[in-house]
Amino acid sequence: MGMREAEQERPTLALQLRDFALRQEGVLVAIMIVSVIVLSITSNNFLTTDNLLNQARLLTEVGLIALPMTYIIITGGIDLSVGSILGFSAVMLGWLWQEQGWPLEVAVVACIAIGTLSGLLNGLFIVYVKVPPIIMTLATLALYRGLAYGISQARSARGYPDWFFRFGAGDFLGLPTQIWFLIVGAIFSGILLARTPFGRGLYAIGNNVTGARFAGIPVDRYLLFIYTFAGFMSGLAAFIFTSRVSTTRADSGTGLELDVIAAVVLGGTSIMGGTGTITGTMLGLVLIQLLKNGLSLSGVKGDATIVVIGVVLIFAILANNFIQKRLQRA
Repeated sequence: MGMREAEQERPTLALQLRDFALRQEGVLVAIMIVSVIVLSITSNNFLTTDNLLNQARLLTEVGLIALPMTYIIITGGIDLSVGSILGFSAVMLGWLWQEQGWPLEVAVVACIAIGTLSGLLNGLFIVYVKVPPIIMTLATLALYRGLAYGISQARSARGYPDWFFRFGAGDFLGLPTQIWFLIVGAIFSGILLARTPFGRGLYAIGNNVTGARFAGIPVDRYLLFIYTFAGFMSGLAAFIFTSRVSTTRADSGTGLELDVIAAVVLGGTSIMGGTGTITGTMLGLVLIQLLKNGLSLSGVKGDATIVVIGVVLIFAILANNFIQKRLQRA
């Protein structure tokens, strides 16, 4: 490469770095760096390898569901039922295996299939019956949780074989096994959103659903897919969660939808639709988990931790809005 060509590329790289710094992802990276420095000073156990690997285990279920939730919120929708789908799917896994005598491998497949069908039901009513997403998923939040309690009868399933725990408590190539599911899912979801007509279609739907229909985008098909995808990932997360905690309970996943939505919104996905990235969601997910863990190790109690995370969420959103307004005026 000649000197002239190198000089021409330097401004391009500088502009790319500036653009990244001025996006929500850049704000999150800056907040994350400051948080890691402060938390590592307040607790000697924070930056240890064992602690960080353990946090990777804990964030996987939320991360898996946050991927399709990013798609859903980009379109201007919401899914409040994902935590209940996780609990329902987990209960069905244990019930089919212990009470019905199904082979555990088949019960695992059924668990993921039940989650997928639960998401499909959400999508069918949202797309074809025209029930608003917040109303439909609020209803199924109660429905799936009620089914979980009714089927389990407040009993938990235990005594899984050793091979089952490899997915939630084992390691592969030096990392927790379940983190590989999240890595593959994030890469797949990120490419699908950023590099395909499907991803561009989701942004178009979030910006103007009527315009997207006139542009020939199969809006109904796309919406049906993303809600079904959310159900699939909730079922997969139910399997991994059960493998990690070694038992199934009807209250599994309670409140999980709030953690998922917080990670997605903190990552820069607009609740009004039309903007968002998988990279931002993953950064938001990691930042929330680091704050939860670091504050806990520093002696901060649970309620105060929620307050701190809320303040960080508000600050990140305000900072991003301020930067975007300055850029629009420039």
